[in-house]
Amino acid sequence: MTNAEALAPPTPAPPTAHRWTPVLAVALATFTVVSSEMMPVGLLTPMSRSLGVSDGTTGLSLTVTGLIAAALSPFTPVLVGRRDRRTVLIAFMLLLGLANAISALAPDFLVLALGRVLLGAAMGIVWGLAASLGPRLADGPRLALAMTLIFSGVSIASVLGVPLGTYLAALLDWRAAFWALALLGALSAAVLAAALPALPVAERGRLGGLTDALRNRGVAAGTAITAFVVLGHFAGYTYVRPVLETDAGLSSGVLASCLLVYGLAGVAGNFTLGPLAGRRPRAAVTLALSGVSLAAALLPSATGRVTTVLLALVVWGASYGGVSVSTQTWFRTADPDRIEASAAVWAGVFNASIALGSLAGGVVVDRAGNHAVLYTAAALTAAGLLTAVLTRPRGDAVS
Repeated sequence: MTNAEALAPPTPAPPTAHRWTPVLAVALATFTVVSSEMMPVGLLTPMSRSLGVSDGTTGLSLTVTGLIAAALSPFTPVLVGRRDRRTVLIAFMLLLGLANAISALAPDFLVLALGRVLLGAAMGIVWGLAASLGPRLADGPRLALAMTLIFSGVSIASVLGVPLGTYLAALLDWRAAFWALALLGALSAAVLAAALPALPVAERGRLGGLTDALRNRGVAAGTAITAFVVLGHFAGYTYVRPVLETDAGLSSGVLASCLLVYGLAGVAGNFTLGPLAGRRPRAAVTLALSGVSLAAALLPSATGRVTTVLLALVVWGASYGGVSVSTQTWFRTADPDRIEASAAVWAGVFNASIALGSLAGGVVVDRAGNHAVLYTAAALTAAGLLTAVLTRPRGDAVS
């Protein structure tokens, strides 16, 4: 049997009135995961001061999370075996809540790192499964919208998760933001338990499924594209707060508002590029990467005025908002016979690139400064753009 994940026959569709409830439950999970992962971006400065470490060191809290998630995500079908995907998602969302509680209690960077390691484990499994659930929760005509809704959690996390965490930290302290995420993890687990149907599989995943997926030329190209854009984005965006505080001289309140604008643009980008990706994945990927590269390149010269900062962040947000859904659709288009295996590969390279991008950005910002880290981000994303222009999801079809 060539299908590595050997999914069981799809669960019958829920009644019409509740058709989208399972999809929205998974969207809440992705929102919670991404908010938890990205919260240090909005809290980088107060966390650094409280823990007595540099901004670059605090940025490693993103790196360690991404490395653990990247190590686990590709092997998710093998690690969880034939266990019902619903049960696995619930269990690891509870682990995510525990990880955020540990981060909230952390007296020093080492304990924070422990919490982020557990968060990475939860992220790796949740992402390894959530990215493949669209085809199991929606039929053909509704699949593009289902995928867009699932990945809307990513962009909405930028709108609500990180900015609200930034506001909460300003009102109380940065630890309060992580306590809120701990509660949200428990809530998300409860919603998944109430909304998701059983999601059994008929056969264990196998390691050979990963290598089979990577032999596909479209998947290989998608791997390179995803790696470049996520490396570039996180090399630059992880350190946006120091850039805007130092170069643009923005107060914490104005900065939080700028991050909110960025997030709103991300939601718009997700819902614009998501449907386009369902029809023309290469076009959607090309548009997304073009915008990220352009915005990162222009931001250093835009810090003189708040309006130009906002314009650059709107372009960046709208473009990156479509990256998750468009790159994952590229993978699904390239290898429709191994949806869970190719989604696990995508989740693995995505999380590895988050880790390496934030690490590389920390090195660049500490050694060469704020402008250098943004130009590095633009160059990395441009390499992904070139790959997308020169390749296609399937060698036998025009996207």
